[in-house]
Amino acid sequence: MRIAMISEHADPSDGAASGGRGAYVGDLSTALAAAGHDVRVYTRQVSESAGPSTFGGVSVLRVPAGPARPLSDGELLPYTKDFSRWLVDRWRGDDWTPAVAHAHFWTSGLAAVTAGRQTGVPVVQSYHELAIAARRNDVFSGPPQRTGYERVLGRAVDQVVAQSQDELRELVRMGVPRSRLVLIPGGVDDELFNPDGPAVERGPRRRLLSVGALTPRKGHQELISALRLVPDAECVVVGGPEAASLADDPGARSLRELADRFDVADRLHLVGRVPRDEMPAWYRSADLLVAAPWYEPLGLSPLEAMACGVPVVGTAVGGIAETVVEGLTGDLVAPRDARALGTAIRRLLGDPVRHLAYATAAIDRARQVYSWKRVAAQLSSVYTALATIRTRPSGAVA
Repeated sequence: MRIAMISEHADPSDGAASGGRGAYVGDLSTALAAAGHDVRVYTRQVSESAGPSTFGGVSVLRVPAGPARPLSDGELLPYTKDFSRWLVDRWRGDDWTPAVAHAHFWTSGLAAVTAGRQTGVPVVQSYHELAIAARRNDVFSGPPQRTGYERVLGRAVDQVVAQSQDELRELVRMGVPRSRLVLIPGGVDDELFNPDGPAVERGPRRRLLSVGALTPRKGHQELISALRLVPDAECVVVGGPEAASLADDPGARSLRELADRFDVADRLHLVGRVPRDEMPAWYRSADLLVAAPWYEPLGLSPLEAMACGVPVVGTAVGGIAETVVEGLTGDLVAPRDARALGTAIRRLLGDPVRHLAYATAAIDRARQVYSWKRVAAQLSSVYTALATIRTRPSGAVA
């Protein structure tokens, strides 16, 4: 089957290095290609020198829509029509017309559904983050009309993929018809992320690993505060800018100041951004992954840690509340509660039998429930069903 991945904002080539939506699109696309599908990814051109490329049997086409430089979410909207027109021209003029298009993030959805209506290509939508939830958690970005566009998209596309029960409930409240919703979680590359292989060297202290951007919503600050309850542990934070730029990064400075205030500065280590293929060694070096965000739609790092055999202590929010099974692969606490977080960490580190049981169950759950092969098979079924009901070309949404 010919499958078009529309990822206007996140280039899977960049995602392979830094994670996030780009990594999701890249991993899903390669899994679909491995299953025998013909997959093309359409992403916005962000450099004059960037042309078509391939990876893992997947073709990447870079669409000239707007200036050839990176743009923020809020800057993309004016160029979405150009992106859509380019898709229409290609899908009408080439000998490669997709059987289905899968759009990732809201701007990609606007481009895809407009092109789909003019070419008869059915569209699947993955939001990855909803504006209404981001607003509620004070992490909203983008233009003010984003919420309205997301509501319209939910009714305009042929299928909406929710990646957690939390997201599914939010979409229903937004007015997306329940019949148009399907729950399929994100996946983990269990060939890259596995318990076998090298680990980053460490000292005698127990290691708590925290992964993510150096922003308040990621909860690194709660872990630093919780260190006071775990005196024999160190905290290693992977994420943010390159290591050479950490000294000038406001987020890094804030975390260091907090560590000084709590007298745990000697046990805090900021690593900076790490290439994705080096992340398994960091996970394997840890006793626990601590994922303590107070807002997290997906939560990829807990899945990656679990696939590496590392138990998780996390906050019961978003996707984390579903990927981590309380009392089986890790422990969950309320967000923004450093004391509860520290208590859970201390108890798990102090119980080697439970720690080993969690580690074993984590590997099994990651492989059996969240492997990309399984996720791709579930989505393939959705695509196949839609490909039989191509829509007649009509008008545009935006």
